[in-house]
Amino acid sequence: MKIYTKAGDTGETGLFGGGRVAKDDARVDAYGEVDELNAVLGVARAAGQMPQELDALLQRLQDQLFTVGAVMATPAGTKASAYLPPLKESWAEDMEQSIDRFEAELPKMTHFILPGGTPASAALHLARTVCRRAERRAVPLLRDGTIPKDVVVFLNRLSDLLFVMARVANHRANVPDVKWIPEKSS
Repeated sequence: MKIYTKAGDTGETGLFGGGRVAKDDARVDAYGEVDELNAVLGVARAAGQMPQELDALLQRLQDQLFTVGAVMATPAGTKASAYLPPLKESWAEDMEQSIDRFEAELPKMTHFILPGGTPASAALHLARTVCRRAERRAVPLLRDGTIPKDVVVFLNRLSDLLFVMARVANHRANVPDVKWIPEKSS
């Protein structure tokens, strides 16, 4: 199978399950953001100093994100949609449990924090911002009925989890979070 098909040379792409749309279609843009997020999670895992527990969680999240992207790329009601793995409500619940568990080991936040600290933390903060962008692209698709609510719930919870994971990466490396201390006016 060749990687290049030349089918996209006219600025269109095929959806899973049939149909062609412009490459700048809102659906393509949104699942492209999810694909970018998955790649950024891969970079975070490779950045170094990632605690093993966080790395294993990121791998599971990457698998789930691939499903999220596939659901976004597949029009509902097509034959192909029957072959997709399902989005599971338990994924968001599992993320909430992880957030609660991780927050229990962290010092209380007293300031806004800036992305940084360890390479792992900085990479997780980058992933969080990409996740928020993917969520913003998904919301219009939810509003118009193109994607199920579970996609937006997943992305929303994931961005919260990535924030907490970034703090955990610093904490476990004994590196303080970078506090935002605004300059005072003169």
